[in-house]
Amino acid sequence: MSQMQYTLGIDIGSTTVKIAILDQKQQILFSDYQRHFANIRETLSALLQKAYDKLGNITVHPMITGSGGLTLANHLQIPFVQEVIAVSTSLQTLAPHTDVAIELGGEDAKIIYFEGGNVEQRMNGICAGGTGSFIDQMASLLQTDATGLNEYAKNYHSLYTIAARCGVFAKSDIQPLINEGATKEDLSASIFQAVVNQTISGLACGKPIRGHVAFLGGPLHFLSELKQSFIRTLKLDDDHIIDTDNSHLFAAIGSALNAKEET
Repeated sequence: MSQMQYTLGIDIGSTTVKIAILDQKQQILFSDYQRHFANIRETLSALLQKAYDKLGNITVHPMITGSGGLTLANHLQIPFVQEVIAVSTSLQTLAPHTDVAIELGGEDAKIIYFEGGNVEQRMNGICAGGTGSFIDQMASLLQTDATGLNEYAKNYHSLYTIAARCGVFAKSDIQPLINEGATKEDLSASIFQAVVNQTISGLACGKPIRGHVAFLGGPLHFLSELKQSFIRTLKLDDDHIIDTDNSHLFAAIGSALNAKEET
């Protein structure tokens, strides 16, 4: 009987590279992520070196996923799995009662519906409105970063309407508010609310988001107030929020769960 020892999931996103190494019991032995600034190969190499330093010389069965992963998969002759399949596998394994997953990445946003064994994915097209890079862009308008926005948003009092379908429109909404003396706290919370509105109206297109909802991807993992904005807008109670560790690594973990023994 062949023994599948360790699996390696690699997720190459639009702004970050993520890896997860799992053992036979599907426990995470090592995981990490790093922004790649378009140097995907060097970033992946550095992450694998860190894993090697921690775990030593082990044999792994690799699988690649992510919007930037296909070319690399072909180049390295490693199998590729579609991101929606990778994320679905993770959710079915780690949070099987998920009804809807909302995932925000650096430049993409997805809503995945699970209904009686069917999986339906809605994804934004070519526009990065309402994603991680949009948040970074808006943060720089307020002379801070995404983490800074999150801190400000914790103390907001009122929300303004800001267009999130495009950074250009959002800037033209925010600039006058800054000039009128709107607080950074209120502006930060309003930017997060704009992301929520964009995701729900732009992707769900009227299909209700209800049941148990999981929040995935870097922005939702690291920005507590962004996640709170979603929870508030969707009127979710604690029983319907699926909190998972490593929610920013779900595609990488799912990729590892799909690894093939022969590779």
